Amino acid sequence: MKLSKVYSNRRDVFGPITLSAGLNAVIAEIRKPENRDKDTHNLGKTTLARLLDFLLLAQRNKKQFLFKHFSQFEDFIFFLELELGQDQYLTVRRSVSKASKVSFKYHTERHQDFVSLEENLWDHSCVTFEKARNILDSALNLLDLTPWSYRQITGYLLRTQNDYTDVFQLQKFKGKHETWKPFLAKVLGFESNVITEQYKIEKRIEEFEKSLETVRSEIGGLNLDSGKIEGLLQLKQRESEKKESLLSEFDFREEDAKLAEVIISDYDRELADLSTRRYYLNQSKIKIEDSIKENSILFDTDEAEILFHEAGILFKDQIKKDFDQLIEFNKAITEERKSYLKEDLEEINSELIIIKDEITKLSAERMKHLSFLKEVDVFEKYKSISKDLVKIKADIETLERQRISLKRLQDIRSDLRSIKGTLDEAQEKIESNVDRVNSDLNSVFSKVRGYFSDIVEKVLSRKALLSVSVNQQGHVEFLAEILDDDGNSTSADLGHTYKKLLCVAFDLAVLRVHLGGGFPTWLYHDGLFESLDNRKKENLLEVIREYSELGIQIIVTAIDSDLPARRPEGPPIFERSEIVLTLHDEDYSGRLFRMPSW
Repeated sequence: MKLSKVYSNRRDVFGPITLSAGLNAVIAEIRKPENRDKDTHNLGKTTLARLLDFLLLAQRNKKQFLFKHFSQFEDFIFFLELELGQDQYLTVRRSVSKASKVSFKYHTERHQDFVSLEENLWDHSCVTFEKARNILDSALNLLDLTPWSYRQITGYLLRTQNDYTDVFQLQKFKGKHETWKPFLAKVLGFESNVITEQYKIEKRIEEFEKSLETVRSEIGGLNLDSGKIEGLLQLKQRESEKKESLLSEFDFREEDAKLAEVIISDYDRELADLSTRRYYLNQSKIKIEDSIKENSILFDTDEAEILFHEAGILFKDQIKKDFDQLIEFNKAITEERKSYLKEDLEEINSELIIIKDEITKLSAERMKHLSFLKEVDVFEKYKSISKDLVKIKADIETLERQRISLKRLQDIRSDLRSIKGTLDEAQEKIESNVDRVNSDLNSVFSKVRGYFSDIVEKVLSRKALLSVSVNQQGHVEFLAEILDDDGNSTSADLGHTYKKLLCVAFDLAVLRVHLGGGFPTWLYHDGLFESLDNRKKENLLEVIREYSELGIQIIVTAIDSDLPARRPEGPPIFERSEIVLTLHDEDYSGRLFRMPSW
């Protein structure tokens, strides 16, 4: 499967681009000096890739240039001619205004123009979008991608500047390993079905764990087990049966006797205990209050000095000072003691308040049950027991719901243990498969790894390693890195330029290994030579030519200043036949779409 031609119904704005089966170059010439130092020039190198993606039936996206600037493109109809095999071609027609309707035409000659073809002559006319994808997938017959469709590989075939940040995980796959890791494993010759199953199992485990949390919340967060719930249920059911029996017999003697026993044995005892406690607390309170009042010092040194003088006794200053100090010391002790007494008094007052409330509550309960005993109207007793029975029934229903929830909890835990065992088995299979494929020199992955390393070495004169391993979580990990002379990993692959080269090497190596199978045989690399030094550009161009001669269609885009420097009297960088499109910045005619920039 290769790209043969792309054109539109508006030839005055977008002219036809015919592509060869080998190397195709889209060159942007910067002719205005003031534009040479700009990072972007908006001539259409990247836009062409996005247009091809649209014609390969990408989902409609409001950020895509055709829909972001809908008013400028709504009357466009685009056509893409695909080469399916020798003398087998398929043209895809898709309009901007009706992007969800697609038409197909099979033909045996290349570079056709079906702009004016009548609707009834298309083999599939204006089919729905999903059906169109199925038709295209069937026509391409890319068996090496089964069970995935051609759309899964398209992102790797159409590399724009935003697609060089990671060799394996494209921007559209960020954060969704299950959407690309199994597929990439398939492409590299690993057992992808086990990896797919692994992610499905992990998703089920996540769902089970969410269900566990839901059931726990239904139970109410109580730490209950089945034995305790069954015991509580039996007690409540027996109590319910007794209440029902009382109501059915209309005999309340047993209930009267039970209430009398409760009143005499419990309420009176508790009230007596509380009253006794209140008495002792009140006595302590009186003593503390008296102590606080009595703690005052009556001796005054000034009065004592006058008294001694009148008696003719000498009361020296030192004696007075000693007495003053003694008085201050006693005052300090007294104040400290008072603070402790006040704290005790506060505690006593707090407890007295609590006791008072409890006595009031118990007295009310006591009066309630006494009124039940003294109640003459039997219907009031009937109503009271009925209320109790309703509450007991509600408790039974709650316990039964908890019993059901607990059973569900146990079942989910059992299923969770079982599925975690299945996950362990899947991870063991993945580890075994990765080890086997890594050690098999004739495996698809070993061949891809070899070509990948060769490409990087030819361009950079450095070793590179492509590896697949299993991490601690049991997931496959893909790694591409540049090595130093001793075979150790370096940080060189972290730079954008080298990262781009690793992407290119990976794409070429994968296509080469799958040549002759049910696999695409074309690549689109945007800004291929950017940021490389001249010698590396020449090396990369050699590799590109080598792989195009093997049968891989390669479309490269570049600004003229990024191309390898042409040597004096040497051949041109690209043959005239290889340059399929030349863009420039002089006026509208040099843009992919010959119209003002949007």
